[in-house]
Amino acid sequence: MARPVRGQEVLQKTQDMLVKAKNISELRILQAVVFPLAYGMSTQDTAQALGRSTRWVTSARNKFIADAGLLKKEPTVVRNRAYMTRDEEKAFLAPFLQDARQGRIVVVGAVHYALEQHLGRRVALATAYNLLHRHDWRKLAPDKRNVKTDVQAQQEWKKNSPTRLGHG
Repeated sequence: MARPVRGQEVLQKTQDMLVKAKNISELRILQAVVFPLAYGMSTQDTAQALGRSTRWVTSARNKFIADAGLLKKEPTVVRNRAYMTRDEEKAFLAPFLQDARQGRIVVVGAVHYALEQHLGRRVALATAYNLLHRHDWRKLAPDKRNVKTDVQAQQEWKKNSPTRLGHG
């Protein structure tokens, strides 16, 4: 015999919240609580109706009931494996930003080396690129030729220079 469905104490509150659900995620959590309590649906039937797994339904119900019928907002940005917070990253990049404002070119290799020194451990070069990307830095390529180049002198040199084979 199946266990009795728990959560009767939050059923009325949940039904009231169903009308005011702000997004599909909240609606599904509330339905995961209401369907078994109000309509006697099993966890499998509820999961199939919601298009979620039975594990998700059970987890959502248990979390909602444990939080006494409160929908807790999950953080929208998850920074797993982050070495620094966003503010620490800004502070770390500040000297490089100052150099860039003075017209100097910021080289990723220097940022990477400084990052390793700051963290006290080795990190992949991609970590430095990702750090710069998160703060909206972009790669600037140098011009294809120097602005002080004398094109006419180069052409003259090409015409009058000896060939590689010595026929010249």
